[in-house]
Amino acid sequence: MAQVLEFKLPDLGEGLTGAEIVRWLVEVGEVVAVDQPVVEVETAKAMVDVPCPYGGVVTARFGEEGAEVPVGAPLITVAVDGPADEDGPPAGERRSATDGSRADGSRAEDARAEGSGNVLVGYGTSAAPARRRRVRPGQPAPSAPVASPTSVPSTANGRAATATAAAVGRASGAPDRAAEAVDGPVPVISPLVRRLARQNGLDLREMVGSGPEGLILRADVEYALRAAGTQAGKVRTPVAEPHPRVPQAPAPARVREPSQAHAPAVGAPAAPEAVRIPLKGIRGAMADKLSRSRTEIPDATCWVDADATELMRARDAMRRFAEECPRSPAAGGTKISVLALLARICTAGLARFPELNSSVDMAAREVVRHPAVHLGFAAQTERGLVVPVVRDAHTRNAESLTAEFARLTEAARTGTLTPADLTGGTFTLNNYGVFGVDGSTPIINHPEAAMLGVGRIVPKPWVHEGELAVRQVVQLSLTFDHRVCDGGTAGGFLRYVADCVEQPAVLLRTL
Repeated sequence: MAQVLEFKLPDLGEGLTGAEIVRWLVEVGEVVAVDQPVVEVETAKAMVDVPCPYGGVVTARFGEEGAEVPVGAPLITVAVDGPADEDGPPAGERRSATDGSRADGSRAEDARAEGSGNVLVGYGTSAAPARRRRVRPGQPAPSAPVASPTSVPSTANGRAATATAAAVGRASGAPDRAAEAVDGPVPVISPLVRRLARQNGLDLREMVGSGPEGLILRADVEYALRAAGTQAGKVRTPVAEPHPRVPQAPAPARVREPSQAHAPAVGAPAAPEAVRIPLKGIRGAMADKLSRSRTEIPDATCWVDADATELMRARDAMRRFAEECPRSPAAGGTKISVLALLARICTAGLARFPELNSSVDMAAREVVRHPAVHLGFAAQTERGLVVPVVRDAHTRNAESLTAEFARLTEAARTGTLTPADLTGGTFTLNNYGVFGVDGSTPIINHPEAAMLGVGRIVPKPWVHEGELAVRQVVQLSLTFDHRVCDGGTAGGFLRYVADCVEQPAVLLRTL
């Protein structure tokens, strides 16, 4: 006998409390295999395909695309094959629909000894949950005579004629037959199906569903309502409002004096209403994090202009050497990015000023200095701002940093970043110069302690070796948590970064 298992949204890790349904990958009635992805969701971190640990027939889906689903809420129900049970347990031992226990107080055995073994972040499938309800086969609901003389033909989709006849009888004014309903649980799992039937006055006990073991699906209720409207001569299906209206006393009318000079003209267009955009998904998570940063962190910002001419020349020299001497072991095969050079300068600066590679634990009233530099970088995507993290950036050279930046940027653009790619950063590099701006006061990426902002590199007048010249100038800004260090430490780090930008040979001292 088949049993219906409910698959709930698992904990996807990193303290996430819910997700948004982006796209369903299966339909009701479709057969799914164990560990087959059934829905694509968007968390506050990334897009995730959620696999189902059960194999069988999908009997219900919960939530439309775009809906927010909390962790632990049901996603789908799956009818899986179980051991045959022709006689079934006695009526006194039927499983409860709420707590899964028998009427005599004993607990039934688990449906399965072990699950699929697949593990998504934050949950496993070691055991299947107990079945929600046992639907006894061979108990069709008796149908009472229908008031309409027209017979109801059978349908090709397998829906029982008794369901249609019951709906037709009610739509045409037939007497209520609730007293003749079949005893025992109603084979319905979805609360949406129950609500739809209740709003339209349809008794589910008089229906036989087309799902496994007579399970009543939403499609069965909708078909019965359409058939009832056709047989009773109705054009549309009655749909009740989601919430009953409560009569309210009319508000007193405001009488406008005819002498008012600003009275609107007759037929004037109404003023446009404000548009409300929900803060959810990545934008909602970023809003929470930025608000928390501004609330908890006493930040301060310092900035300096730097002559990046020599840094750009060094980058061009590396590119030319790779083109002219491709067989040289020192040539390399990757074009070094400016962001990678700046990241290498940052890691060298953090080695000298480790106070900025830390976080604050206010519960313990401690400053936590991190031994490794996990460098985040801001990336703007169509879905909002994300901050991918380069792990162990302090151990990487410019070529490795360039390759990792390219990989994470592409993943951010396609929406395939994992939660691990977006968490665990200890310092952030924000290159807002790509937007064509010179300066900014960055907001620290909580719970980090500092962020370096880099503006655009543009030709500007600059005094070089005592003479006015046109040089490639960039503005650097550092926002830091004043709890972890004083201005001297922050200024020393920023000055070191600026010196390395102006004279890249300074890095040779620490390589």
